[in-house]
Amino acid sequence: MTKQEKLGISIKKTEDFSQWYNEVVIKGELADHSMIKGFMIIKPRGYAIWEKIQHNFDNRIKKLNVKNAYFPLLIPESFFKREAEHAKGFAPELAWVMDEEQKEKYALRPTSETIIYDSYSKWIRSWRDLPLRLNQWCNVLRWEVKQTKLFLRTREFLWQEGHCVYETEEECEKEAKIYLEEYKKLCQELLAIPVIAGEKTEKERFAGAKRTYTVEALMPDGKALQMGTSHNLGQNFAKAFNITYLDKSERKQLPWQNSWGISTRLIGALVMVHSDDKGLVLPPKVAPTTIVIVPIYFEDKKKIIKKANEIKNMLKNYEVVLDDRDDYRPGWKYNEWELKGVPLRIEIGPKDVAKKQVVLVRRDNNKKEFVKLTQLDKKIKNTLEDIQNSLFNKAKKFLNSNIVESKNWNDFLKYIKNRKLVKANFCGNIKCEDEIKDKTDGATSRLIPFQQPKKIGKCIKCNKEGKFLVIFGKAY
Repeated sequence: MTKQEKLGISIKKTEDFSQWYNEVVIKGELADHSMIKGFMIIKPRGYAIWEKIQHNFDNRIKKLNVKNAYFPLLIPESFFKREAEHAKGFAPELAWVMDEEQKEKYALRPTSETIIYDSYSKWIRSWRDLPLRLNQWCNVLRWEVKQTKLFLRTREFLWQEGHCVYETEEECEKEAKIYLEEYKKLCQELLAIPVIAGEKTEKERFAGAKRTYTVEALMPDGKALQMGTSHNLGQNFAKAFNITYLDKSERKQLPWQNSWGISTRLIGALVMVHSDDKGLVLPPKVAPTTIVIVPIYFEDKKKIIKKANEIKNMLKNYEVVLDDRDDYRPGWKYNEWELKGVPLRIEIGPKDVAKKQVVLVRRDNNKKEFVKLTQLDKKIKNTLEDIQNSLFNKAKKFLNSNIVESKNWNDFLKYIKNRKLVKANFCGNIKCEDEIKDKTDGATSRLIPFQQPKKIGKCIKCNKEGKFLVIFGKAY
């Protein structure tokens, strides 16, 4: 087996999606498996993508007056017991440590509502302290019993979690939806992944929340992926943690709260949606390396390398790598950088130097083009924009073509089996939803779209009066 054969992806995306995904993540140098079961190592290229996501979203929320903070990793067992529904929802996923000296049991945070709201009960005294908007970037741990998958389902993962407190439900609800809209923009504008926004059903709601909102994407294997959620927590946690404030009339009041989060599973979505049988395909806005320059020489090496360096300096506004390694042929380098998902490749050889041009190669469609050096900067800017838009439009077309509406149960079963997202009328009953999941071998309600028809027909399963149109599907 040659080096090049070892380097490339050995499985086609259409033949074994799960194994293909695993190869792309590992060979694309985004992550690796850890010796500890269910945990992953995020490698520099993968972490660089997470940093771009962080930077983009951090700027967004700071414009909304959200400040970053950090809270403890360990959460006392007694805190979980204060909000019964929340405790019940997370009980199977908790990992515990014991403080023998204090005789106290602590959970490694699966989410931080309880530890943060204990502090809020001390910090919030008056209406002047509200609204309080905090966010933390951190790791969380959920002791998943299901099969783990790099970025998509690991016991430890990185995320952000926002926690805000308000005087009124109207303000709380309004901002919960604002943060959801920011997630939608992040997915579509930065990651080039189209999403559908809506509300979760009662069964799929976050434990302890009054309402949960979500943005969902569709992966190439027909499974939905929850990309981000925002929760209107109502006053449940305020009651449980004794968070009160004095209003302008000096009367004690309970505030309203929301929480919202995204995680490193966005990187998994990025890989699945855009990549191909050659490896990673990354949108320019999030790629760790935007451009790679590959010099081609058999002689006149100094002259070619000099010109390549001039081009690199000319493109200093981009993240550029000059691959001038002598121990690899140009073809090998092409394959390596395609595997790593670099959006643009610049090839330059003796004839190109003589003609004052380069060869520009796109990663997304492999299109090659001769470009004069005098036009290179403008051409690169336009091409990167076109790659970003093309990736989004391709994914949007796939999403739209795989959403179908069903009016009867038999069609519903057929569509689910064919891995479609299915719009159907639903009664909202948890028992009915459990039956749908059982009869379809795992399909769940993904969301109630914000845009609802004026009239809702009979429930797709029980034939009782429908409450809303719901999108169902298999999911990660």
